[in-house]
Amino acid sequence: MFSKRIKILNALIFSSFFVFIICFNSLAVEPASKSPDYRELKMFRQVMEIVRKNYVKDVSDKELIQGAITGMLQSLDPHSSFLTEEMFKELQVETKGEFGGLGIEITLDGGVLTVVSPIEDTPAFKAGIKPGDKIIKINGESTKNITLHNAVKQMRGPKGTKVNITVMREGWTKFRDFTLTRDIIHVHSVKKETLEPGYQYIRLVNFQETTDSDLVQAIKELGDDEKIKGMVLDLRNNPGGLLDQAVKVTNLFITKGLIVYTDGRVKDQRMEFRASQTGKHYKFKVAVLINEGSASASEIVAGALQDHDRALIFGTKSFGKASVQTIIPLDNGSGLRLTTAYYYTPKGRHIQKTGIQPDLDLKQEVQKQEEEEIEAETKQDKKKEKKSRYLKENKAELEKDIVVKKALEWLKSDVTVRKFKQDNERPSQETAALKN
Repeated sequence: MFSKRIKILNALIFSSFFVFIICFNSLAVEPASKSPDYRELKMFRQVMEIVRKNYVKDVSDKELIQGAITGMLQSLDPHSSFLTEEMFKELQVETKGEFGGLGIEITLDGGVLTVVSPIEDTPAFKAGIKPGDKIIKINGESTKNITLHNAVKQMRGPKGTKVNITVMREGWTKFRDFTLTRDIIHVHSVKKETLEPGYQYIRLVNFQETTDSDLVQAIKELGDDEKIKGMVLDLRNNPGGLLDQAVKVTNLFITKGLIVYTDGRVKDQRMEFRASQTGKHYKFKVAVLINEGSASASEIVAGALQDHDRALIFGTKSFGKASVQTIIPLDNGSGLRLTTAYYYTPKGRHIQKTGIQPDLDLKQEVQKQEEEEIEAETKQDKKKEKKSRYLKENKAELEKDIVVKKALEWLKSDVTVRKFKQDNERPSQETAALKN
């Protein structure tokens, strides 16, 4: 997936999986040749016996073994983890588009619980949680050394109940507390708006099971190729989702060539996903918007359209989540989420931790606009619900968005993707005018 929620449910490894539980007391005969693996297992046995006999309270063998497995996977990277039966069931719920909680995508960045992106129109988004926020405490308890699944479990709960998170944000001098009310999260992945005749705006909130068909329906309602001259595809604060949906969405805009490929140690994890000439394809100009909250599947779409010169990318650098997690079910109903590969853009760019760099970087302009909006918000009634900065309530508000404005200017111009890139390498008066 990918981030915590980033998974490849359509490519689950449903193979027979045997779990060998080592019963140390039954090891009557030690092998003559003591390999490094054997010595490490012997140390594990010794530690387990010490804990069993001397820990302050009784701990079952199941707890110790599952704890060891959890620690093993957690030591690999922030995205690999052991899934209990309950966690495995929750994972399947996440891609259905409805679940209870705060509506927040999280990861571990250097061991610190970090917001990838709030999901639009959810309690976290409305409260003002932003990509990059560091969650220091949940209900007063430190998140130091917390696992992603434990963090998710603490933040989820019955609708109407409250949870307090303590947040640190870049530029702040002290922590701030946010009290959020849990709600059922209905994720509608596609939203649309007409900017002006012939020019449309579509925002993808995430990539779930029906995103590609929902996008096709939205474009149809807006006029298809017959009426659409250009479209803004907004992937800002889109944390990702299903890999197959990222591929299908990209395939709507390109007819041939590589979309994305994965590479790992195991042969089965080395896969290529190519565009198909069959099915629906659109010809109108496309401008893609990204920011630091755009991750995994969003980066696949942006990277592929950028490499194929099919769209220009506007905004700020994306999150940089390019690892593939495979969900491996175990016999007892639990499972593993294991990083098995990295994905690469068609031109071979590995964007893990580096992200997708936009063709027109508007970081300074975005920061200035956000500062102005924050200042304006402080003058308003604090009880009023905050408005989305990514899908405004009407066309007039949307057109104030500096990134949308720049994208629309390019869509209405005669400048092609390739010419824009050439001119950016050797700045001309035309591209300078577009920037200004």
